[in-house]
Amino acid sequence: MTQVFDQPPEGIQKAPHEPRMLAAGYQVALREVGFSDVHDKESLMMAMLRGLALTDNFGHNWDALYDVLTDPEARQAKLGLLLRDFEYFCQRHPQLSAELERVMLDAQRDAAKHGRQLWLLSEELESDPGNW
Repeated sequence: MTQVFDQPPEGIQKAPHEPRMLAAGYQVALREVGFSDVHDKESLMMAMLRGLALTDNFGHNWDALYDVLTDPEARQAKLGLLLRDFEYFCQRHPQLSAELERVMLDAQRDAAKHGRQLWLLSEELESDPGNW
């Protein structure tokens, strides 16, 4: 059975079952970014700051996020972003999520050009969206 980490990253993919254990087995550094509390660009940037373990000097803008995701000195050659509650975030904030997707996919393409890998893995919370 082919696993997500057997193939080069391609777009935003559904997270596999037990993504943390699987990533560890493939020596992929996995960072988790939660979107359940994101309601605007500032809270999105704060979620990225926490999830990527960035310092407070992170620029809180699209260019800064792109730079962080593509910086070979700050990121491992094999990096996975576990995007928790991402689909629901996209439904709630289509314009903001479209901008974020553009940045992440550009970073993914840039990583591939430089022999690096950036997986973007969408993982939904187990709760019923009707209760949010």
